[in-house]
Amino acid sequence: MDMEGSFYQNSVKKESWRTVLTLAYQSLGVVYGDLSTSPLYVYKSAFAEDIQHSETNEEIYGVLSFVFWTLTLIPLLKYVFIVLRADDNGEGGTFALYSLLCRHARVSSLPNCQLADEALSTYKKDGGSRPDKSVGSSLKSSLEKHKVLQRLLLVLALIGTCMVIGDGVLTPAISVFSAVSGLELSMSKKHHEYVEVPIACFILVCLFALQHYGTHRVGFLFAPIVVTWLLCISTIGVYNIFRWNPHVYQALSPYYMYKFLKKTQRSGWMSLGGILLCITGSEAMFADLGHFSQLSIKIAFTSVVYPSMILAYMGQAAYLSQHHAIERIGFYVSVPEQIRWPVLAIAILAAVVGSQAIITGTFSIIKQCSALGCFPRVKIVHTSSKIHGQIYIPEINWILMLLCLAVTIGFRDTKRLGNASGLAVITVMLVTTCLMSLVIVLCWNQSVFLAVLFILFFGSIEALYFSASLIKFLEGAWVPIALSFIFMIVMCVWHYGTLKKYEFDLQNKVSINWLLSLGPSLGIVRVKGIGLINTELVSGIPAIFSHFVTNLPAFHQVLVFLCIKSVPVPYVRPEERFLIGHIGPKEYRLYRCIVRYGYRDVHKDDLEFEKDLIFSLAEFIRSGISEPSKADEMEKDDEKMTVVGTAMHIDGIQLCEDEDPDETPGTSELREIQSPVLARKRVRFVLPESPQMDTSVREELEELMDAREAGMAFILGNSYVRAKRGSSMIKRLVINLGYDFFRRNCRSPVHSLSIPHASTLEVGMIYHV
Repeated sequence: MDMEGSFYQNSVKKESWRTVLTLAYQSLGVVYGDLSTSPLYVYKSAFAEDIQHSETNEEIYGVLSFVFWTLTLIPLLKYVFIVLRADDNGEGGTFALYSLLCRHARVSSLPNCQLADEALSTYKKDGGSRPDKSVGSSLKSSLEKHKVLQRLLLVLALIGTCMVIGDGVLTPAISVFSAVSGLELSMSKKHHEYVEVPIACFILVCLFALQHYGTHRVGFLFAPIVVTWLLCISTIGVYNIFRWNPHVYQALSPYYMYKFLKKTQRSGWMSLGGILLCITGSEAMFADLGHFSQLSIKIAFTSVVYPSMILAYMGQAAYLSQHHAIERIGFYVSVPEQIRWPVLAIAILAAVVGSQAIITGTFSIIKQCSALGCFPRVKIVHTSSKIHGQIYIPEINWILMLLCLAVTIGFRDTKRLGNASGLAVITVMLVTTCLMSLVIVLCWNQSVFLAVLFILFFGSIEALYFSASLIKFLEGAWVPIALSFIFMIVMCVWHYGTLKKYEFDLQNKVSINWLLSLGPSLGIVRVKGIGLINTELVSGIPAIFSHFVTNLPAFHQVLVFLCIKSVPVPYVRPEERFLIGHIGPKEYRLYRCIVRYGYRDVHKDDLEFEKDLIFSLAEFIRSGISEPSKADEMEKDDEKMTVVGTAMHIDGIQLCEDEDPDETPGTSELREIQSPVLARKRVRFVLPESPQMDTSVREELEELMDAREAGMAFILGNSYVRAKRGSSMIKRLVINLGYDFFRRNCRSPVHSLSIPHASTLEVGMIYHV
């Protein structure tokens, strides 16, 4: 599914049933791979050394009752019926909730926000019909006024994000290890311990090694594998129910939860950390919302996943109620011996599918963090031009693989892996609950009473599970905390350094009056060509430009101050991509171009981007927007800029490509522009026949075309950030060691912007922040 198709499917209100059912079927392979494999390890984790062997069925019934009501209240009630409605223009996940709150309360982690961003069609506020309540209005004003509350909101979102990344390490480990644990029933205990870990590690290495190929080549197998797995476990569950204990349905009564806790007391409370694993992967229903529609995810869960999971857990409980083998309580003991090997093969495939989904999700959320200035620049490879969201990040992939192998080899059992995974899962859900309570008030304009009721009901349930997971800190739960702490430091250091660097640029930008005093030639020789000066400022002239003017003997005849910025929306429509304006009078040939991307947008390659940029400049010139007449008005660049679409979305000037080098223009209105990279591809402007076109506009267009023929150069500032004298010890450590280390070792803007090296000029400058 491509990006535009996905965006359309989530924006329309009515969909055909055929489309909905197709999406529901596809979602089974992408969304529910992790959740569907939880029966492999839930009972084993729940009974692991916490609940003593008993000849009665109260413990088994109690665990089943907890599993049933946990699946009913959290995935079904909370996510399917409530959280899925809090989508950000069709997108879901922790950052989607944070993005919604940022827009409704005008709070954002991005420093270069503009009023023009609020005019984007995807910036719309989908508030409820009720007017703002007094408490909601005061909460909104408090968030907008107090920087501390804004930082707390960002930290809360980053905690949820870091735990998702930690889950990306732990989920493949526990899923694959639990799947291969069926080998223990076919060999002695002495030997299976030496076989399970190497096989699990081999599968994990293969899984991560194949990531750079993308999943679109084998993605069509995901849904059939998960459907086969769900059919398998539900059929086995029905068989066990009728074969061993048809009355196991009685355990669905919440009374058995009370009896369970009353009898087991502290050990029963600690076992909740294992029961919690029955909902691992539920967050994917919301996080992967952008790939599907709300209705398709709801249909898939309520009609297929939920009943299959309940039958599977009831079947295991029915078997265990007649075979009190607590020491060997894994999933495979309840599988009939005749089909154990086929079930083992299907389980391994399902575990791989579930692991693939969480790995891809980790890549996506790191891309979002990087786009919003909360993670160092990384290389993002789009493995499919058709399937939206299929990306690959090499550095993160190998880090995840090493960490995944480390926890698999280090723990060697599902108990400690389950403790670690459970804490990561429940922390993400707690963060979602907290953010949702704010969304109910600020975005949906509902009463504070409903928000408090939501956080008290679901928050108390999740807090109970969180406490049971946290108590096992020394038995594996420390792993997600340690991983989250490391990633949190990385994100906070990078965000702080980026913010300070932008503030330095803002405070030291060049005066417009100084630029005007230089004259149209800027005091230097202007040679043919287009110079793109990369900057993060959305207004004013960056300080590094004065270095160019004073140290370089010549400069290009057309200069464009290019700002590629992220906007707190998932997508920016192509027709709203560019903001373009003049800097100074027209004869200076200085332009500002702001290119806006959403946190889920796909950045084009250098050739496509170059073509769209030149076209947008030409269309802006043709529109005849005049420059501001006064210097003080020039400072308000945000008010004087024009929205211009890409080459495919405007009817004025047209672009055409021709691969025949011998073809010549047919009229005087057709000018040819040679691409510097692909010699056989020529991009032409086709000017509309308009006798009313002003002479100065035509001259400006022709000069742009001549400059494009001469070539383009990308001028980037290579900044070295240092803490200024008198800074505190913590600030010097964060800036001089932390931020500088990440800046030197992460991808440069040349890589992140897909700029060809041959056309790049980097100029160094030291920032004392």
